Amino acid sequence: MPSYRAQLNIMGLRPGNAPEAVMDTAVGSLAAAHHVDANQLDVVAGVPRITVRYTVEEDGNPDARAIASAAAMRAAVEKVGLTEKLVVLRRTRGRWITLRR
Repeated sequence: MPSYRAQLNIMGLRPGNAPEAVMDTAVGSLAAAHHVDANQLDVVAGVPRITVRYTVEEDGNPDARAIASAAAMRAAVEKVGLTEKLVVLRRTRGRWITLRR
């Protein structure tokens, strides 16, 4: 099964939401359809960025499913936070290759 990363910058929280809600929502959204391997929060140039690593079953076009799932994750996170710049990467021969910026 191919491995993917969805990276999403978090620009703020919507009123009434705790910071943990962002990662919980992102992981929950992807876990509904895929196996989530790991998640992390980094601060890059002063901007919080979440990264969720997940696998997609090989069905003939896993890249399209991975991109669609990442877009759905962003839509779910938008309900609790403000986002910017979704990047989807695929693990290929030991390297992370960008599929969508």
